[in-house]
Amino acid sequence: MKHALTWPLAMDFNNAPNGEGREKHHIAAIKAAQVAGVKHIYYTSLAFGSNSKSGVMRAHLRTEAFLRSLKDIKYTIIREGLYNESWPLYLGYYDLNKDDRNEIILAGDGPVSWTSISDLGLGTALVIAENSEKYAGQTFYLSSEESARLEEIAQLVSTVKGKEIVPMIVSPEQYVEYYRQRGREKSSVEWWSSSYAALKADECHIQESMLNTLLASRGRKAKPIEQTVKEMLSMKKSDVA
Repeated sequence: MKHALTWPLAMDFNNAPNGEGREKHHIAAIKAAQVAGVKHIYYTSLAFGSNSKSGVMRAHLRTEAFLRSLKDIKYTIIREGLYNESWPLYLGYYDLNKDDRNEIILAGDGPVSWTSISDLGLGTALVIAENSEKYAGQTFYLSSEESARLEEIAQLVSTVKGKEIVPMIVSPEQYVEYYRQRGREKSSVEWWSSSYAALKADECHIQESMLNTLLASRGRKAKPIEQTVKEMLSMKKSDVA
């Protein structure tokens, strides 16, 4: 019941009124599921806090609240760890192919329990495959327990590329202006910049073992962010395009 993984819709910028952000599409899908006779909805949310500072989480929290208000359908809310594969977005929209910056402008930093998409796929599938009563009405995190700050990601990139890149933390206003000058839509960058306040507040430092336990039940360990960074930087341009 999660909206497709695309860049956020413009109506989600500038703090859209409740019910008019991306959650509008989530809620429409939930209502359609009700009409179709679905008995249990598994909603894949995001691993920010319940009172998140991040605009990225706003629509998820509103969708979660809508699910909890329903009386005639079961639900399970899975807050998925921030994807390993999304590190370039958090690291100043880092361009895998042609980024030549020595200094990466960020609006904050903090520990993130990065989690690979493939691990989340298996973990979520195992949750759904369980007896539905086990997780009915629950909200929980699926996330790796190992965390890394953006500063550490930058160090990994420096090692792989043989060229030092250094994060520079600036104010949200400076961050927005910097990336606006680099050609990004101002409202989009403003919306995204609030993610760093959430990182600074340790919202994404998840210390729950559920995903690791699920993976271990299939003889698997969570994929480290270090491995993902190295793999993505070694990809050919044709692979990234």
